[in-house]
Amino acid sequence: MKTINTLCLLLAVSQLFSCNSAHTKVSNSTAKRPNVIFILADDYGIMDTQGYAQKILGIDPELMYYETPNLDRMMSEGISFSQAYANQLCSPTRASILTGKYAGRLGFTTAMPPRETYYNQNLEVPEGYYAHDVLSHADNIKIEQAMLNSTSNSAIPSGADWDKGKDELSIAEAMEDYHSAFIGKWHVGGFGAKGYQPENQGFEALAWYDAGGSAYYNWKNAWNINTKGPYPNMPQSKWEMGDAGMETGEEYLTDDLTEQALSFIEREAKNKDKPFFLYFSHFAVHSPYQGPEEEINYYEGKDSKGWNGHHDPVYATMVKNLDESVGAILDKLEELGIEENTLVVFMSDNGGIDSKITPKGDGTDNSPFLGGKACLTEGGIRVPLIFRWKGTLPEKKWVDIPVDCTDIFPSLLDAAGYPAEQIVKSKNLDGQSLLPLLTDPQNKKKSYTKTDHFWHYPFNVIYNNPTDGYPLTPHSAIRSGDYKLIFDWHGRLALYNIEKDPYEKNNLSGSDPELTNELFGKLMSWMESNIEARYWPIPNPEYDPQKDVRDEKYIDLLGQYQSQGYVITNKK
Repeated sequence: MKTINTLCLLLAVSQLFSCNSAHTKVSNSTAKRPNVIFILADDYGIMDTQGYAQKILGIDPELMYYETPNLDRMMSEGISFSQAYANQLCSPTRASILTGKYAGRLGFTTAMPPRETYYNQNLEVPEGYYAHDVLSHADNIKIEQAMLNSTSNSAIPSGADWDKGKDELSIAEAMEDYHSAFIGKWHVGGFGAKGYQPENQGFEALAWYDAGGSAYYNWKNAWNINTKGPYPNMPQSKWEMGDAGMETGEEYLTDDLTEQALSFIEREAKNKDKPFFLYFSHFAVHSPYQGPEEEINYYEGKDSKGWNGHHDPVYATMVKNLDESVGAILDKLEELGIEENTLVVFMSDNGGIDSKITPKGDGTDNSPFLGGKACLTEGGIRVPLIFRWKGTLPEKKWVDIPVDCTDIFPSLLDAAGYPAEQIVKSKNLDGQSLLPLLTDPQNKKKSYTKTDHFWHYPFNVIYNNPTDGYPLTPHSAIRSGDYKLIFDWHGRLALYNIEKDPYEKNNLSGSDPELTNELFGKLMSWMESNIEARYWPIPNPEYDPQKDVRDEKYIDLLGQYQSQGYVITNKK
């Protein structure tokens, strides 16, 4: 766990938005720090919110299947981003939000169920490795694969003994003058490893669970588990997976966590000495798909069932409950008279699970965007992002500039009055404050200068690639200006002009080889500088192209690039 010295106090709101993060030191009496609430949804697609679907397709919300009146209200009272990017899976996005860094730099390349690590096997950690690097990761894909899975880190370094000096500054630690609390899905704590819980990253842990998913009914025994767990050699007395928190009387997980959030807000609203920061990380709408029966029945009989591929009444019910949670938060702020001193931000951790590419056909549909969770196409990484600060931010505005989840960390710091730009530079972060875009949505002043965004996913996945129908192979990608290049490690490059072709229908790699090669080189250079080689996919020495059922056989594009002079120097 790290702390930093506050270099300046909050500027008056007019100063905050006019100086582009270049804060000056002022008296504490000149302005009141805002409370901050960051709400993160899980597996929630960009087309799942009526307001987003209306902007994208121009369709009357009354014709849609899902109902999101509270998120629509938040959008009408704030600013929405049309090109906000997360990572392709939940843990990498959570790592980026908490640290302001691209997840791959921390070794967070995927989201895993519990796996063997150096720590939980009580093994010596190799020099330069993380204690919570996963030792191996198998998959259930039966067809021939040219590339084998890489590995992933599973815990953000907190300064614990096993971290050997590694210690990431978390957003809560950076906001050291705030009372910070965490509720919900953690999933960056090494599968229940002691020393990597929310409280070790600067939060009061109100209710949390360090897993990818949770039951929505009868979840508390799993959260409060008090056993050694599946790893007998783990150097701790018990498996610390979570804490269900206070009793609320609610039977449904989304409602229970919401009540705990409301209780925290009520308590902290009385605290005149410190503002609060609440990181509310929902499990909704991640599987298992469960919801109240009477609401499921309502959606089962709704006439618009099937609109845009949205056909699952259970999923629709989960969306409704998530939306009602957001509404309860907004209503509580109004009731307590603090809505004008509270910034609320809503985001999703990745694209929705696309029912067209999953083995069971479950989830949602991100159409017209291509693909879903686990894909580096727009449906897998483009997510809703909404800022609402009554009385301070403009209302009913859109920002169409591409941004990504590493920007959340400096944005919240900036809003809270910390010198975000200085912290970004001193800590070598990847994010950049979005506050200038909130008053200059078209970025006419060029205050937001980041033009490149990166992704890396070195795994084979049972979900099907939306472009060929076969299980996903390892992918990496770069969005640079209007263009995005996706590198399929099986040997394919796809170049899209996202501004003109957001649904990725026209692959330009053949017609524009010069730009393709330029972006491929930029992507590889970024990877070589930022991604340890152990997190790169591994060529399969037993790969037999004759057994490969894919229409396009493996091509060693990286090898071809190396033959042109590119050399990997990072060997860890």
